[in-house]
Amino acid sequence: MGTASWRELAARESGVSTAALDELWAGLPTVRAEEILGEWRGAAFQTGHPLCRALPANRWYGKRFRSPAHVEPLVCRAEDGSLFSNKELGKGEASLWNIEFRGEVTATMVYDGQPVFDHFKPLDDTTLMGIMNGRADLVLADGAHFYFLLERVAPC
Repeated sequence: MGTASWRELAARESGVSTAALDELWAGLPTVRAEEILGEWRGAAFQTGHPLCRALPANRWYGKRFRSPAHVEPLVCRAEDGSLFSNKELGKGEASLWNIEFRGEVTATMVYDGQPVFDHFKPLDDTTLMGIMNGRADLVLADGAHFYFLLERVAPC
């Protein structure tokens, strides 16, 4: 499949299989936590996971990796259009670590208030692929992870 097809997978409004996304993930290089600092706009791969609907309903905008110790995992848009860190939705904020996932060490966001991890790999110089992982009852839907994209808006 290769990384050239990630844009096509992301554009599929009719849905994309988690198997195709797992294949894409497996072929990507890893990234270190300190390399992804900045502001990122998020979007879901349309797998049918409940978060594909829940995040837009909460006006999820993306993530801000201000430093490894200060991450705003759920940046949302307020009624007036401004951006804010939705600490209530995220049960706090988060931090960045380099953690092993599927046999590779890659940048991982660890939520402060819940057993949830977002693992990241680069799709290109300005786009990351993310997989939400953690306690099964919190993150899995019919045994499947949530897959998403982050596009760099600004470096830190």
